[in-house]
Amino acid sequence: MFGDQLGPHFVDPARGGPHRDAPLLMIEARSVFRRRRFHRAKAHLILSAMRHRAAELGDRVRYVKADTYREGLRQAVGEDTPVTVHHPTSHAARAFVDALPSVRVLPARGFLVTHDEFKTWADGRGTKSLRQEDFYRWVRQTHDLLMEGDRPVGGKWNLDHDNREPPPKDATDLGVPAPYHPRESDIDAEVRADLDRWARDGDVEFVGEDGPRQFPATRREALAALKRFVEHRLATFGAYEDAVLAKDKTMSHSLLSSSLNLGLLDPAECVERAEARWRSGDVPLNSAEGFVRQIAGWREFVWHVYWYFGTEYRTSNTLRHRAQLPDWFTELSPDGTDANCLTHVLEQVRGTGWTHHIPRLMILGSFALQRGWEPGAVTDWFHRSFVDGYDWVMVPNVVGMSQYADGGRMTTKPYTSGGAYIDRMSDLCKPCRYKPSVRVGEDACPFTAGYWNLLHRHRDRFEHNARMSQAVRGLDRLRDLDELLEQERARRD
Repeated sequence: MFGDQLGPHFVDPARGGPHRDAPLLMIEARSVFRRRRFHRAKAHLILSAMRHRAAELGDRVRYVKADTYREGLRQAVGEDTPVTVHHPTSHAARAFVDALPSVRVLPARGFLVTHDEFKTWADGRGTKSLRQEDFYRWVRQTHDLLMEGDRPVGGKWNLDHDNREPPPKDATDLGVPAPYHPRESDIDAEVRADLDRWARDGDVEFVGEDGPRQFPATRREALAALKRFVEHRLATFGAYEDAVLAKDKTMSHSLLSSSLNLGLLDPAECVERAEARWRSGDVPLNSAEGFVRQIAGWREFVWHVYWYFGTEYRTSNTLRHRAQLPDWFTELSPDGTDANCLTHVLEQVRGTGWTHHIPRLMILGSFALQRGWEPGAVTDWFHRSFVDGYDWVMVPNVVGMSQYADGGRMTTKPYTSGGAYIDRMSDLCKPCRYKPSVRVGEDACPFTAGYWNLLHRHRDRFEHNARMSQAVRGLDRLRDLDELLEQERARRD
């Protein structure tokens, strides 16, 4: 069992798992933390979840602490001993198990759609590009999610129009109950002591802070977090899912991504509970649909794109961006920039290893895209810095969606904007020294100037994109374009 295969659906014989009495092996490989400079809270969560699961399984599991997976396997059973494993979640892990002399790979768990089902759907489209919206509708139909016969409930597949509200005027928070917060155990104390010792000995390095654990590390905790979300927070999720408030870091988001990605929750139980709350009249349709879309649509799509496009997809760099990430960004230092939105988001990531999808996409990712940072390095940064970041998660999300490095194989346009969008959807611009409406001069917003600079830099490509062409034509109306370009060249240098 890998460290992201911790739920009961990975050991359930009724679901194709191992025999009920089959011995289990878990390997805690120190090399994982040497390869990347992970966020300290992420390292803590992963080790806490693994050790809690081993404690639950008791004598049935052999828990081995080793330098590498191969060494751990050799130490536990020997490399020639027949083993089974559910389909791993990364190309590197899959290559490792395929290289073992005697291994049987069981189907993947923790997803609604199988690899074969997705391949049949994708191959049948007869196009090099794939679109999440088409896939999402197909999943809704085949899994009977929020459906009335062969039609979506309410008559519409997509309720995004209802789910893009700016935050309530003059509000500092949404006024909803707080998300579930777990209580740490003796295992957490043991993990923290080990991480302290490894860092002190110079064996591994971390970034970010390791405060009290904020995310579930056990199945029980994950179920409690799911229950609290659907009963107390889901109702207000939809309308404000794209909004940002400085003093309300979680808004109405579920914070379930790390539990899903550790395998503590199954996506089916999450979307079914959300649908049940709508059918009982407890939550509005737009909130239920927005949550179902995130899990049955986007999460599922990203997982399958990762495997369908293969190992070469991660090196895509259609825009030929080569710039290195600055130290202040890689160190999660909020003091490295004067832009209030970046300062705020980096501070949150530094302290928790988490922020919701709009700060990730439209602040962090958009800034990286506008500055022309190398997409592979941006992908690695997101992988390391977020508690829910895994290779399969971040490669499509960053290479494809955030950085548009694949040239549109999975999204129709680059996801970036000027400061006006951030100003409309958050309260982060008002206290900022920059002005979102200004593109040149001392008060020029880095996002506004960066947006026009990006359009100019890739004008030949974007003017042929139906969703970008109008914005590109706006370059011709900028009387200060030359001054803006010179300003951005100096800023880059």
